[in-house]
Amino acid sequence: MEYTVQKLGALAGVSTRTLRYYDEVGLLKPARINSSGYRIYGQAEVNRLQQILFYRELGLGLEAIKAIVTSPSFDEARALRDHHHQLLQRREQLELLIANVENTLAELEGRLTMSNEEKFAGFKQKLIDDNERKYGDEARAKYGEEAVETSNAKLQNMTEEQYAAIQQIEAEMFAALEQAMEEGDSASELAQKAAGLHRQWLTFYWDTYTKEAHAGVAQMYVDDERFTAYYDKRRPGLAEFLRDAVHVYTGTKQ
Repeated sequence: MEYTVQKLGALAGVSTRTLRYYDEVGLLKPARINSSGYRIYGQAEVNRLQQILFYRELGLGLEAIKAIVTSPSFDEARALRDHHHQLLQRREQLELLIANVENTLAELEGRLTMSNEEKFAGFKQKLIDDNERKYGDEARAKYGEEAVETSNAKLQNMTEEQYAAIQQIEAEMFAALEQAMEEGDSASELAQKAAGLHRQWLTFYWDTYTKEAHAGVAQMYVDDERFTAYYDKRRPGLAEFLRDAVHVYTGTKQ
């Protein structure tokens, strides 16, 4: 069966403007253009659009999605299995949060008592699952299964005080980093303070620390657009500046 832009948009619940944009950026090209100049989509394009919407739902950006679905090694069946696995993880997250809300209501009504650890267990598990979904494969390939599992266990067992300390260190790191960036010197005292705070933040999650691993993580912030976006949303170029500061701090400056 074939679809025009309007019909495909109605079928998938997306706007015709979105479909035209996907065509313009090379993410979803029509099967052909008919004699009247209309875009015509076939079954292969319908399947591709479904994959795109799956990846969008999982939080990936369009550039990342394009790289995946246009790769010569893209395997549709494997992608669907991955989607299924990640959706099951999401369901587990929702069930944990629902249980957390129900238990909190029961505590408010005097029917049970929750420890502070129990109150935050669902949120920490959600954070772990989100990180696994976004970065799990890369982290395991780069650092190994044991290192990732150790990091996840440390987060899950973290006390409320430890988690608050992490948040404070990260806030201080960003403040120092942004101020140092104003000066424009990644080797300045303030920039090196930020790199040191970044090390402290990392060691809450890592079992062991090495300068090489620290430098590698900082480089990944620049190489991986997802990490770059996290840092650069505060200030454009922040990920690269942090990378440079860490490379000075660890003695691995290029």
